This record gives sequence, C-alpha cells and structure tokens, in this order.
Amino acid sequence: MEETISLKEIVQVIRKRLGLILSLTIGATLISGLVTIFFITPIYQANSQFLVNQNNAQTESAVELNDIRTNVELINTYNVIIKSNRILNEVINELDLTISSNVLSDKLSVGNEDNSQVVTVTATDPDPAMAVTIANTVVEVFQDQIDELMKVDNVSILNEAQLSANPSPVSPNLTLNAAIAFVLGAMVGVGLAFLLEFLDTSVKTEDDVEKVLSLPVIGVVSHINDRDLAVSSHVAARTTRERGSLHGKAKKTS
Repeated sequence: MEETISLKEIVQVIRKRLGLILSLTIGATLISGLVTIFFITPIYQANSQFLVNQNNAQTESAVELNDIRTNVELINTYNVIIKSNRILNEVINELDLTISSNVLSDKLSVGNEDNSQVVTVTATDPDPAMAVTIANTVVEVFQDQIDELMKVDNVSILNEAQLSANPSPVSPNLTLNAAIAFVLGAMVGVGLAFLLEFLDTSVKTEDDVEKVLSLPVIGVVSHINDRDLAVSSHVAARTTRERGSLHGKAKKTS
C-alpha cells in the first residue's frame, strides 16, 4: 500500500527536528565563512586594454568602414595569438617567472565587447602587483610581436593596468559562499530530519498503534514525570491540611 504524507505531517517533522536543522544550517554557514577567510587564497585581477586600428589615415569613409570590419575580424585571431606559447614564453622569460605557459594561460582571459575594436586582457594572480605586471607585459609583448607575425602595425595600448592603493580580491566571494553553504546546510538538515523520521519505527501515539497493529485504541495511560509527581504531592498535602483545618473548625463549633 502506498503511503502518503500530508502537509501537516511535514510541518510536524520539521518542528520536531528544528534544532537539528538549525544546527546544520548555522554550522555549515560558519564553516564556509571560516574556510573562505582563513584557508582560501584570495585572487586579484588586473585589466589592460589595447586598440586595434590602422595607423595610416584614410580619406574615404567606405575604406574606413572596411578597415574597421577587417580589424574586428582580426581580433579573433589576435585573441588566440595572445595566449599562444610564443607570446607567453616571452612573457615568462621577461618576468623571470617559474611557471609554465599553460599555467600562465590559465591566468589570462582575452575578449572584446560587442564586436568593438578594444581588446581587454585580464590577468589574475594571488599577488595584485603581479597581476598588474602580467597584464601589462602580455600586451606589450603582443604589440612587439604582432608586426613580425602578421606584418601589420595596428595595435596601440589604450589603458594600462594600474595597481590601486587598496586592491580588492575578485575571489573568493564570502557572501556568495556563505549563502550557498546556508542553503545546502538547510537542505541537508531537512533531508536528515525526514530520514531519521523514516527510520524511526517506534510506536509513540494512538495513531501509530492503529497504523502498525491495525487495532483500535481502548485506553491511554498517561506519562507522569517527576515534576508531575511533585506537583501532585504538593496538591495532596495542601488538600490534607485544608481538610484537617476544616475538621478542627467543625469540632470546635460542635
């Protein structure tokens, strides 16, 4: 027989295991924050831009438009050349880096927005000064090499990367990591609560007796704890004293 669970039962399970759910949620959020702050190395980012444009002056607008289209199409090729081993190995030698060209390539991203002639080279590194140096050096090496590689001179540096006074890391994101940990902790807590409830086969209520044994409930024996016994004893002693007092008053009256 297929068993179903009602919304009321879901709420009851959550309320019953609310402490467990809150503990896992808060614990996961705190752990995520501590790991993000103390164990994850911050990564800094620097951007350097160059412009792809013909140096020779053009007089006719039609020719200028054709040149612009050509420059935009060349950018896709330039993006590949920038991350090629020829450029990256030159950068490694110039900066005396101890990393391979593949590692350096992973630190770089190249792109232009909306088919513009402006190309942005982004470098990332745990050291903000090194990120700036890498971005600027890559652009400079590319500018020097492109004339020899493609026999063109249409690259000019637009904006060099600058080291700010108080650089901020682009990763890790403490707020995002804490939010993800909060959601995951809550999900795990709720899932664990229902799992524990599913594995708990003990009989606790009259409904459990009817479901498990298929027998009607005739009577219920209430559970009495020590506090209930203490209260009952106090009430009984007080009742006895009151009865004794009334009995004494009745004897005096008679």
